[in-house]
Amino acid sequence: MNFTHPFRDEDGDKLREECGVFGAIGAEKAAAATALGLHALQHRGQEAAGITSFDGTTFFTRRGLGHVGENFSSQGQLDELPGHMAAGHVRYSTTGGAGLRNVQPLYADLASGGFAVAHNGNFSNAQTLRNELVGRGAIFQSTSDTEVIIHLVATSRYPTIVDRLTDALRMVEGAYSLIVMTPEGMIACRDPLGIRPLVMGRMGDAVLFASESVAFDVVGAEFIRQVEPGEMIKVGFDGKIDSLHPFGKHASRPCIFEHVYFSRPDSIFDGRSVYAARKAIGEQLAIENPVEADLVVPVPDSGVPAAIGFAQQSGIPFELGIIRSHYVGRTFIQPNDGARNSGVKRKHNANRSLVEGKRIVLIDDSIVRGTTSLQIVEMMRDAGASEVHFRVASPPTAHSCFYGVDTPERSKLLAARMDVEPMRAFIKADSLAFVSIDGLYRAVGHEARKPACPQFCDACFTGDYPTSLTDLSRKQDDDAQLSFDKVA
Repeated sequence: MNFTHPFRDEDGDKLREECGVFGAIGAEKAAAATALGLHALQHRGQEAAGITSFDGTTFFTRRGLGHVGENFSSQGQLDELPGHMAAGHVRYSTTGGAGLRNVQPLYADLASGGFAVAHNGNFSNAQTLRNELVGRGAIFQSTSDTEVIIHLVATSRYPTIVDRLTDALRMVEGAYSLIVMTPEGMIACRDPLGIRPLVMGRMGDAVLFASESVAFDVVGAEFIRQVEPGEMIKVGFDGKIDSLHPFGKHASRPCIFEHVYFSRPDSIFDGRSVYAARKAIGEQLAIENPVEADLVVPVPDSGVPAAIGFAQQSGIPFELGIIRSHYVGRTFIQPNDGARNSGVKRKHNANRSLVEGKRIVLIDDSIVRGTTSLQIVEMMRDAGASEVHFRVASPPTAHSCFYGVDTPERSKLLAARMDVEPMRAFIKADSLAFVSIDGLYRAVGHEARKPACPQFCDACFTGDYPTSLTDLSRKQDDDAQLSFDKVA
């Protein structure tokens, strides 16, 4: 969502989706429904939240730093957002991207009327487009790549708002799920490869859109279907729904990490229960990487479903050998590594009475930098575990993401610097193994990965990026030129 992507560290060592979106049109209290939906999506962004509503005449916006409940919990706060149409957004911030000016939805008064947009994803040519727009006189109010869309729509020469939005989206590359509000109604669209998720639901006469199906469960709505890759859905105030496919047909590449970690376990993603998929990943992990042990212990909370699957497949008892506190402040805001490490220890505590003298298999969803994995292995040993084995419910994360997921620079990814055995030594485990890429595909209900046409975006594991990376390529060219100039 922003041009700079330094890694944050909320749970010590996790990849982070950068935002979630929710929209409602035709709802009696659209802002209240949106706030409730955003509560269900809070895990996708915990730094800021915003809602924009429309009452048929005027757009209203309320945005704030912090959680949804801090900004949209009182009736007075929701009364500031009247109307039967609303869209909301939760986000994480990045360095250079914090502050209210980047909190979405972003709003602008265009020649055609008000235009509000909530965006999940990232444009991999955003900086290039921004430079071109600034060169033509555009004035940006934020550092968010989402604002590029507003300027492209504003300068498009097409007559209708749908055509102007389509024109704008033809110029961007990368990933997006968008919810757009105009005086004519709501438009929801998903990038042609379907990298970022977006689903559609109904609540009485109201039509809803959200990043995950769990948001519909919370508001009491019916899940209808996912928005198809490249689909643009226009919903009018009369309830008419138009489905358009202006970008043609493409082989979809949804983000496979939604199955591994991002989505809530009670969501449906790509037609499959996320919880069932994570259990199946654990089962596949046990088949591919068996180990003799006394207990299967999840790294909470994200490792729990895979650990259940691993335990059931292996026959090794599942136990909560690590207890997590849910009332500790986010560790990434700590000022230094020492404080951050202390924060990790405050969040996780070994259940000594269970693990002492036992051979333990730890199950986690991923290893990013390896720092948290090291600390948890050491914690198990300090609690008396006789052996500590580590099993990971995803392949090694060896590549950065440029599609709306917050990852470190590649040089800071443990799997980019080391093979599995050096990684094992780094985290001080007795053994370390990852589920294979083909095993991951099978676990989420597909055939083994097709290298010529992968069924998912799995670039963080394989380095196979499904779109061009214009900004990255230009940066690399600039860096190479700078190095050449220094040598010359």
